[in-house]
Amino acid sequence: MSVHADQSLCQGTGSCVMAAPDVFDQDEDGLVIVVDGADPDAAPDAVREAVSQCPTAAIRLSGPAAG
Repeated sequence: MSVHADQSLCQGTGSCVMAAPDVFDQDEDGLVIVVDGADPDAAPDAVREAVSQCPTAAIRLSGPAAG
C-alpha cells in the first residue's frame, strides 16, 4: 500500500502521528509528513486507523492492500 499526505488539507492535529508514529510525523509547521523510508505495510492497521482519525482527510491510501 502507498500513503499520500496532502499538507494543504492538514490542520496539524497530530492524530495520524499518534496512531502510526513509524509512518507519520509533523514538519516544523505541524503539518503531516510521511516518514522517509516508512513502510506502511509493516503496520497496516495503524495506518488505516490514522487515515480514519484524520479530521480533514489529509491522508489517503492507495495500492492493493489499501482496502
